[in-house]
Amino acid sequence: MPERPAGAHPTPGWRFESELWSEGFCAVAGVDEAGRGAWAGPVVVGVVLLPVAVYPFVDSKTVAAPRREALAAEVRARALAWAIVEADAGEVDAVGVLNATLAAAERGLRALAGQPVAVAELGRRAAGAIDALVTDYLRLPTQRWGAWDGPRGIRHPARADARSYQVAAASLLAKTHRDDVMRAAAVRWPEYGFERHKGYGAPEHRAALARLGPCTWHRQTFRPVAALAPRRGFDPPEDNACQTLSE
Repeated sequence: MPERPAGAHPTPGWRFESELWSEGFCAVAGVDEAGRGAWAGPVVVGVVLLPVAVYPFVDSKTVAAPRREALAAEVRARALAWAIVEADAGEVDAVGVLNATLAAAERGLRALAGQPVAVAELGRRAAGAIDALVTDYLRLPTQRWGAWDGPRGIRHPARADARSYQVAAASLLAKTHRDDVMRAAAVRWPEYGFERHKGYGAPEHRAALARLGPCTWHRQTFRPVAALAPRRGFDPPEDNACQTLSE
């Protein structure tokens, strides 16, 4: 399979997909998310199935916004199938950020399988069933998906967005879509600066929360947000207890 030469830093290729192909899986897709550590806005999951080739796709965090946008457009043009799915702040508050992320990933895969599931964007629905996945350390519950003939195989290595073309492509779709969503949120709530920090725990965001309190776009159960708007008798989900990740 086409692969870039190995170097000092991880370069995207087809290693993990090849392992799954060797086990008998056929349609192996990449999955990645953006926004799990943010204090406001949705978690966004991208799912991408590419034809085997060499691509310029890289981890979305390693390139500037104009380049990300250009690469995301190329993903849409070249992918065999792709989906973008949101889990909004209300879903995150209700079930926890990890469960919301897993549910969004499942919705994307169901949509690509032709099931009537609401997604943010969908391109070229998969011709056959996606039977395996590569994710960026996201342990999707594939064992639960037998009822709808979902993917059964998975690889979830760390830094897969830097080591798999497909996971990198999924990261580009998720990141650029979420940035667009947060810029739109900034029009409605200009005081928070969402267009700049995208809902993460930047000093500007902390200051705005301290001054204004949270808006409906915030994840009310995340501890830094909840501290400014305590909800009597409410216990946040365990995986929302302390979210201080950055982009």
